Amino acid sequence: MAVMVELSTQSGLERKQDLLAALLRDMGQVVVAYSGGTDSAYLAWIAWRELGDRALAVTADSASIPASHKRDAEEFVRKYGIRHEYVETREFDNPDYVKNGPDRCFHCKDELFDVLGRMALERGYSNIVYGVNKDDLGDYRPGQRAAQLHQVKAPLVEAGLTKAEIRELSRQAGLPTWDRPAAACLSSRIPYGTPVTIQNIKTVEVGEEEIKALGFRQFRTRFHGELVRIEVAREELPKALDPAMAARFTSIFKGLGYKYVTLDLEGYRQGSLNEVLASRV
Repeated sequence: MAVMVELSTQSGLERKQDLLAALLRDMGQVVVAYSGGTDSAYLAWIAWRELGDRALAVTADSASIPASHKRDAEEFVRKYGIRHEYVETREFDNPDYVKNGPDRCFHCKDELFDVLGRMALERGYSNIVYGVNKDDLGDYRPGQRAAQLHQVKAPLVEAGLTKAEIRELSRQAGLPTWDRPAAACLSSRIPYGTPVTIQNIKTVEVGEEEIKALGFRQFRTRFHGELVRIEVAREELPKALDPAMAARFTSIFKGLGYKYVTLDLEGYRQGSLNEVLASRV
């Protein structure tokens, strides 16, 4: 019986991928908003598989994207021969973005999709797609409103694909991004109401690269002015709680100018800075 259930699930997953492929073929040509994460990498790959050079993956050249993520994104498209370009985005020129209200992501995606829309128009592309998945619909994501405003399509949602299903399809395809940890822009580490600046996100970026070098896989550093709050996946907390490791954290982050270095005992959870929004409802 277990085998029958597994086969049934597998065929359902294949049907979703077939539907996604058909949706992309019907579009004819697409610009893919490509960050290099699991979802957008899978979308860029299948768009390339179905459309070849009629699919163009485009990455925002923004200070809010870690340099290491850009390198990983470049390595992926180079591996598969996917057409890829960068576009410069200027969200930091927008006071509504910098002031970092709860709608910050809207202003970021509004800028990105505006730039991609102009590129698509100039190049003769009729469709822009991005990697939002079915699970994302239940989360607080103002960027989805920007996508609707700019008529950016969400084929992963149309195909009914969840995050877990995208990871599984990526694994089956041999994509190295199948188990990539969840990622988000550096500005998401800054609490709402604290202005987002190049300086504070670069401090976050350097700190997170140092934590990665220590062997941690899923984590965030949350910027709170003179204090840094480090979130580490629960399964990695014992390693983080080791006194010697705590001393390394202290050395790293005090070296970056923080006066207080803290470890969040609840561990890593996606979108933890949104918790304050929920408490206001």
